[in-house]
Amino acid sequence: MKVMVVGGGGREHAIIKKIKKSPKVDEIYALPGNGGIAADATCVDIGAKDLENIVNFAKENKIEFAIVAPDDPLVLGLVDLLQAEDIPCFGPNKDAAIIEGSKVFSKDLMKKYGIPTAEYATFTDMDEALCYLDTCKIPVVVKADGLALGKGVIIAETLEEAKKAVRDMMEDKVFGESGSVVVIEEFLTGPEVSVLSFTDGKTLIPMVSSMDHKRALNGDKGLNTGGMGTVAPNPYYTAEIAARCEEEIFLPTMVAMNRECRTFSGCLYFGLMLTEDGPKVIEYNCRFGDPETQVVLPLLDSDLFDIMVHVAEGTLEDADVNFADDAACCVVMASCGYPKSYEKGYEIKIADDVEDVYVAGAKLSEDGKLLTNGGRVLGVTERGKDIKEAIEKAYKSVEKVSFDNAYYRKDIGQKALAALER
Repeated sequence: MKVMVVGGGGREHAIIKKIKKSPKVDEIYALPGNGGIAADATCVDIGAKDLENIVNFAKENKIEFAIVAPDDPLVLGLVDLLQAEDIPCFGPNKDAAIIEGSKVFSKDLMKKYGIPTAEYATFTDMDEALCYLDTCKIPVVVKADGLALGKGVIIAETLEEAKKAVRDMMEDKVFGESGSVVVIEEFLTGPEVSVLSFTDGKTLIPMVSSMDHKRALNGDKGLNTGGMGTVAPNPYYTAEIAARCEEEIFLPTMVAMNRECRTFSGCLYFGLMLTEDGPKVIEYNCRFGDPETQVVLPLLDSDLFDIMVHVAEGTLEDADVNFADDAACCVVMASCGYPKSYEKGYEIKIADDVEDVYVAGAKLSEDGKLLTNGGRVLGVTERGKDIKEAIEKAYKSVEKVSFDNAYYRKDIGQKALAALER
């Protein structure tokens, strides 16, 4: 089959590397892809939000299956447009993608159907939001309603920080129209867990759990980023907690979306907090997480493309979905200065024996050299019999990847190891 993958980051590279192994896949096109993805797919210079040209490309090139990976095109309705042209897709339609596209929608959904989450209030008037903050327990969480490149969530440690976040979003429009409506919610504490799941709206199959590392600096210090590394499985996510999440959160969410006439088909991401009162939802995503995908998919022993076809056809219950019992670690190598300003254009060198490198921010020079072209440049993933071995192997492989101005955290997975030693 001729397959099109929309997106151009490390997540998309991980998906492409996995589906490339399927005997059902002949050609893969990445829109837009990147310099690293070019080694595994034909990259086409069409942006992920350029819906009209994506659809035209799919029609003209007789694409037989599309995988829409990023949030923006999903929320904008790319799947609907492709399906209207009889092109099967993995990914939710616009009505279902709202579960990530609007935090107000997702919070109201959880409240309506009794799915555990933080207490919250929503505001369209800035003055009302500011007055409400005077009644809140600090720290508090302020969220822009819409998509904001993963940056629209502020954990305010003081009342002043909280009010600044509201003004930045609602008055100064730092996140554009995404901040026209804000959600203010209670600050939850406990270990965080990411769980991706396959679902066709009738069956839901959770993938192996993972632990993300969002802060830029060692010791979970510094600014929030798109993710500096991940490990899987997450040791805090025990079999008992998994069973409880499936009963109280995962299946109820699938049912709730069906009842709202917004059947979700694709990858539904659950961001969870394991509080003293039990697991609660921090956020939903309507797609594979990044960089969670880079540790979850290497542990998938089954044919990813076959699973995706089953999801698109509504026959997930018939799919073979099996994950290995071992572990994985991904260390993200970034440009020094990320997530603020950074220089780019440095040559990337990767040793031949380092296989699982997922490129996010790179381009090819005219003479075919791979150059840095973003904040998060790439992720290096290794598997091991346990988390300790996976971490050790990942950092050994990191030493075989180099570019000027490279920066990476030295403590990815240490929290997971500490949890195992409890």
